[in-house]
Amino acid sequence: MFVGLQLGMIVSTMDGTIVATALPSIVHDLGGVSGIAWVVTSYLLFQVATMPLYGKIGDAHGRKRVLLFALGLFVVGSAMCGLAQSMPQLLAARAVQGCGGGGIGVLSMAIMGDLIPPRQLGRWLGYQGAVFAGAAIAGPLIGGLFVDHLSWRWAFFVNLPVAVVAYVILVPRLHLPYRRVRHSIDYLGSALLTGALAALVILATSGGKDIGWISVESTGLLAVLVVCAVLFVWRELRAAEPFVPVRLFRNPVMRAVAPINFTSGLIFYCGVFFLPVFFQEVAGVDATESGLLLIPFMIATALATTFAGRRVERTGRYRVWPIVGGVVMTVGALALTTIGLDTSVAMVAGFGAVVGVGIGFAMQTSLLAVQNGVDPADLGMGTSTALLARTLGGTIGTPFFGAVLAAGLPTHHASASDFADALPWVFITAVPIGVLAVVFGFLLADHPLRDATPFELDQVLDPEPR
Repeated sequence: MFVGLQLGMIVSTMDGTIVATALPSIVHDLGGVSGIAWVVTSYLLFQVATMPLYGKIGDAHGRKRVLLFALGLFVVGSAMCGLAQSMPQLLAARAVQGCGGGGIGVLSMAIMGDLIPPRQLGRWLGYQGAVFAGAAIAGPLIGGLFVDHLSWRWAFFVNLPVAVVAYVILVPRLHLPYRRVRHSIDYLGSALLTGALAALVILATSGGKDIGWISVESTGLLAVLVVCAVLFVWRELRAAEPFVPVRLFRNPVMRAVAPINFTSGLIFYCGVFFLPVFFQEVAGVDATESGLLLIPFMIATALATTFAGRRVERTGRYRVWPIVGGVVMTVGALALTTIGLDTSVAMVAGFGAVVGVGIGFAMQTSLLAVQNGVDPADLGMGTSTALLARTLGGTIGTPFFGAVLAAGLPTHHASASDFADALPWVFITAVPIGVLAVVFGFLLADHPLRDATPFELDQVLDPEPR
């Protein structure tokens, strides 16, 4: 069962990053340079838009059947991406992928919380976090291999056989205790948040380049952002069951964990997308080598996640790990502010590994804190809200850091020296984000880890419909 869940996690997570090294080839084949950033952000944006919805729908209709639906939707989107003949077709297909991918991670992690008591969950979430980190960093490597030796289309087609194997494992083997929790679905809240984020991403990626900062287009986008954000807050305060459940934030654990995941997500995607910029644009390596140079980041994140999870299981204490993780992330980001034209790729990869250790310490242990700290009936919503914060970090962080980089580059024909001068500013902006992660780590309180699953606590064990 665990293997089947992880196969789904691998394809959904990897697709958030697999296009990082394939973008130049995609643009060469399909054109549409102005839409290049959306190849990445449209996937993340629609993940954000659907994550809490899947949490509620899984509570209401059983997580197994909803997970299988999400995985199927993701496969359809992957096939559409591989067959796309234009940039608009590819962006639409990435949106379909994101709608499927938004459910896979949320439901897989919630299912782990269904089946494993929190006291033992640290070890398993450690393994799952290692898979998440490995898949996210393996994406650029695999994308580079396909670009150099096959076609960028195989970066999407590769998902199909993996997903089929996941189905073969999960359909007969995943048996969940099931307790129906009735929810009303806040589709309006989802639409308003998506609209606000879309306007923000367009401003961050196009402002000062395709559209002027002082222009009718920028003013219109800013107006959409403000109106959608204000209406979203108004809606969430009044909806019977809001898209982002405000009542969960009455729990001090959630108030600390959501920003920890948000800041960790920001720094995670900063490493995933901007370390390859140094390797390719400054050091001059090809796409495959760039992916290989991300392996230290991948291994460090995975090992740190597993180590922290095992220590939590042994000691029953989780609070120290987000604090230490925030400190290590900040130290790694500070080290990356020193890179330049003469810095070796080995040193940059080593600095990236330091950042990875911090991310590994912080991410999964904070998720465990939520799954241990919320009411059993809110397990799906608590998990999806924490992961929403993490994915929001990537959705906002990727264009934000990209705008910082673009501001330091000349308008046309940037050289290696130009990138070497501009990249440190990207990591300078990551330093205060790491400091915020430390602050929120100190706000997270330790609670005794439960020795029973949510279903054992509730004593409601009806077989899930199959």
